[in-house]
Amino acid sequence: MKIFKIILNRVPRPLLIKLSYVVRPLIAFYLKGNKYTDPIDNKSFRKFLPYGYQVQRQNVLSPSTLSLERHRLLWLYLTNETDFFTSKKKVLHMAPEQCFLARFRKLNHDYKTADLDSPIADVKADIINLPFNDNSFDVIFCNHVLEHVQDDTKAMKELFRVMKKGGMGIFQVPQDLNRDITFEDNSITDPKERAKIFGQYDHVRVYGRDYFDKLRSIGFNVEEVNYSQKISSELLSRYRLMEGELLPVVFKN
Repeated sequence: MKIFKIILNRVPRPLLIKLSYVVRPLIAFYLKGNKYTDPIDNKSFRKFLPYGYQVQRQNVLSPSTLSLERHRLLWLYLTNETDFFTSKKKVLHMAPEQCFLARFRKLNHDYKTADLDSPIADVKADIINLPFNDNSFDVIFCNHVLEHVQDDTKAMKELFRVMKKGGMGIFQVPQDLNRDITFEDNSITDPKERAKIFGQYDHVRVYGRDYFDKLRSIGFNVEEVNYSQKISSELLSRYRLMEGELLPVVFKN
């Protein structure tokens, strides 16, 4: 629907987050059904919503949690492949997603959220100068943040600094796996040009496959996890997941 594209591009993100809490229950009730299921809350719908700042992907945004394909894939990975939901940890969640925030807060974690602009984060913090001590966190989530940051190298170094030795992180970004080399051009500042070239008005680059090596150059051990290959085609369809999407799972030794 064109209306969703207009809203995404014209309504400031902090206001969009606040409005979504009001609108979400109404849309979820209207779209109730049994064709598609959100594994985060196990609610089912006759269809999901479209999403995309430039090209709209149809049937991808869960009406109940507002999760996208990447969120649902991450949830399944954490549930089935880690002890995140069963073992107490000290967690830093940068730019916390609505679909996770309340659920993660209920867990037995020392859970801290941070962002420069988000109205739902605990700490107002710039990712290139985090107000945390070295080796502070067992787990760090930083998903779809780095593509907004001019100096992503400095941001990655900060994430490495505050992660404990033996810690784990998941740092998802929009990534073109057909592109070997990340493309960025700091001379592109016009929001319309950024949207056209980078896919969103506030993105500053398009990451290629070299993203994983850049994380390694910072000091992280990196696993390029193709978790969708462990999920049946039936569930890929029911959960509306993107086949072949890679999870960047990082570790600090």
